[in-house]
Amino acid sequence: MTVLSPPRPVVIERALRDARAWCAGHTIDDRPALAHAVRVAVTIGDHVAAPPPEVIAAALLHDAPELAPASPDVYQVLTTRYGPEIARIIAALQAEHQALDRPHPPIRVDDQSVLLASTADKIVALTSLLRRARATGNVTGFFARRPVLCALLPHFRAFQHAAQPRVPTSMSAHLDAVLAQLEQVTTGIHTASTR
Repeated sequence: MTVLSPPRPVVIERALRDARAWCAGHTIDDRPALAHAVRVAVTIGDHVAAPPPEVIAAALLHDAPELAPASPDVYQVLTTRYGPEIARIIAALQAEHQALDRPHPPIRVDDQSVLLASTADKIVALTSLLRRARATGNVTGFFARRPVLCALLPHFRAFQHAAQPRVPTSMSAHLDAVLAQLEQVTTGIHTASTR
């Protein structure tokens, strides 16, 4: 059983329905976007006993700002359908995603709901990258073509260290293990120096 197994709280049921609609036709990490959203939600449940339904709903909808129709305003839609807390978590996750495109992205670990969703999102995304790299048969070449991603690995490691005392031990260990694998396979790859 996972946090998405029926019977589900109404807010999770509604979020899953909206995630299906908004993710339709989109991909993340070469897979249907819904699969990514579901994995993030399930990863939270794998590490957190009885996570708040609002955090699971936000995890299901965390890519909505990029995937949902632009009009009307997605945050207005999220607030109307789910209330301000879920919209706030999603906005914080979106701000974190956007900050990765700038030099020296900040690391914030003071908001437990955002931190749980953010850590799960990193676990899922980085695990997916490793899977895709291994599927090519040339792991080093896969990451060598992604110098910006390689340059972000120290940021993700710093995030993991900062989050460690604030997330469940198993969740921190999961992210640590994924990062250790990435660090091992990218050793020696020159990274973008624009960070």
